[in-house]
Amino acid sequence: MRLFAGEGSMGVLSAARHAALLICVCAPALAAQGAVSGQVSLIERPGESSEDLADVIVWLEPTGAARRNSPSKTTIRLSGRQFSPRVRAVAEGSKVEFPNEDSFSHNVFSKAVNGAFDTGVYGRGKTGEQTFREAGVFPIYCNIHPRMTGYVVVMKSPYYAQAGDDGRFSVANVPAGTYTMHVWHDRAVALEKAVVVTAGGAATGRIELDASGYRFVQHKNKLGQEYTNANGDRY
Repeated sequence: MRLFAGEGSMGVLSAARHAALLICVCAPALAAQGAVSGQVSLIERPGESSEDLADVIVWLEPTGAARRNSPSKTTIRLSGRQFSPRVRAVAEGSKVEFPNEDSFSHNVFSKAVNGAFDTGVYGRGKTGEQTFREAGVFPIYCNIHPRMTGYVVVMKSPYYAQAGDDGRFSVANVPAGTYTMHVWHDRAVALEKAVVVTAGGAATGRIELDASGYRFVQHKNKLGQEYTNANGDRY
């Protein structure tokens, strides 16, 4: 069917101009989101090296209102008397499952003031779980194995990332604006700094956290008591 320069063709042209207008309006909004990237290193005591840079968590808090976070479900495995991964960052309201992959029992608990919990003791093939409804840092332990220590870092802000083994991080899709950047590692003094994010994102360069004062202290059991036998395991 041929189209003539009448009412029908004008309607087609008008629709085309409308679509072009939408593209022009939407494109800048999409372009206004960028990545905030950098690399974190730890200041250690003389003779010691950093082997846990992947435990670094970075998040951005906007000066104004932020979009809502999206809860999810994720996993921290109990394997080889360790939490794996040892540190997990999740959105506020997320559920974390703790499957036991060892041939012996485990227990997961936290004494955090903003969300203490206790899964109870359970054996191989069983799974404990906890929903983290409040933002904050939640140290987690096993009531049976005193050297089992992990962390769930719960975010109110949707703009966060966990570093790689080399300490590099990238927080994706951050709208242009002014933010407070938080850099956290359980062995170091946490850092806060102001960051201005443009439409092209922001590069923070190298960030140093001071872990030179860290000393390992074995946690107590969920009753606040020392573990009783020589190797600390309470079966």
